[in-house]
Amino acid sequence: MRQILTELIDSLKAGRPVAYTALVETRGSTPQKAGAVMLVYADGSQVGTLGGGCVEAEVKRKALQILDEGECELLTFQLDNDYGWDDGLICGGRMKMIVDPLRPGADIIYYQLMHELVSQGEGWTEAVIIDAAKATGGREADRFLLDNTGNVIAHRGAGALAAGLKEHLKPLTDRPRPYVTEGISYLPLLERCRLLIVGAGHVGQQVGAMAADVDFDVWVVDDREQFCNHDRFPKAKRLIVGEIDMALSGLEIDSQTMCIIVTRGHQHDEEALYHLAESKARYVGMIGSKRKIKLIFEDLLKEGISADALAKVHAPLGFDIGSQTVPEIAISIVAELIAVRNLGSVPTTPRPPNPMNELTNRFCG
Repeated sequence: MRQILTELIDSLKAGRPVAYTALVETRGSTPQKAGAVMLVYADGSQVGTLGGGCVEAEVKRKALQILDEGECELLTFQLDNDYGWDDGLICGGRMKMIVDPLRPGADIIYYQLMHELVSQGEGWTEAVIIDAAKATGGREADRFLLDNTGNVIAHRGAGALAAGLKEHLKPLTDRPRPYVTEGISYLPLLERCRLLIVGAGHVGQQVGAMAADVDFDVWVVDDREQFCNHDRFPKAKRLIVGEIDMALSGLEIDSQTMCIIVTRGHQHDEEALYHLAESKARYVGMIGSKRKIKLIFEDLLKEGISADALAKVHAPLGFDIGSQTVPEIAISIVAELIAVRNLGSVPTTPRPPNPMNELTNRFCG
């Protein structure tokens, strides 16, 4: 989203008109879900996607028409024979999209506020009126930007504030997905998560690069400056060089922080997990063999770390995709992080046995 908004603002500053298109409601089977965004330029080029195929081509065609002469408009597409024969999208679902034409000199404060929030890592909810008959007081295609406390900070459209707009708003702390209530589509953008990487070696470096590309704020901790530096982690928000134990002691770890432990040795892994296992972190994962994990858990139980806290640690971390190389390992880790961030938990898949199953019986039974 940050890239889309940056492109939009830069294009208008350069005198290049652009149509902002966003998928605001889906029903049934569709190639994309609500919240997808695409920019369409006058030359037919685009940034982003609404699902590809014939329906995207039709959106682009109508967006170009609106960009030439129209105003903001809602479009509805039924994915039946009209849009399916050429690319297999006979899904039977329905997609409703908003197309907002923006020309040089247009008022774009709405998008500038969006960009400011996303650049700061803050969440928001965009409320779009898609059925004026149900949304009392609003007009179709009107949009309202609400900050992470639920206050309306911007409005794009000609209508008044719809009755019940804030009443049906779900808090971002509940990490809601897009939803429709009383003729209003709510499109939440969740607060950006911080990813704390303990260990700046090869795996940490690869994870850091990939995680930054998918909108994590990356922090890195390592005791070696020759590894923990901006040349190796150019996209990191913060680099902390120091002894693992000292660096993590007192470090701010909140419910929007996800932590992975990928240090170069057993001792450093254990030091890191000692500080992170009982923290407020949303996710704690540690790399390593089952034997190493078992030994570390045994030590930490003796040091007073609770069995419940250790049972929540993802170890070994990452999806089992048969990883052999460092990039493959990094992909498996980042995929799991995305799943936890976007879905709230790791999807149910077969995982290696958690060493806590045996250790809990041995030390706490």
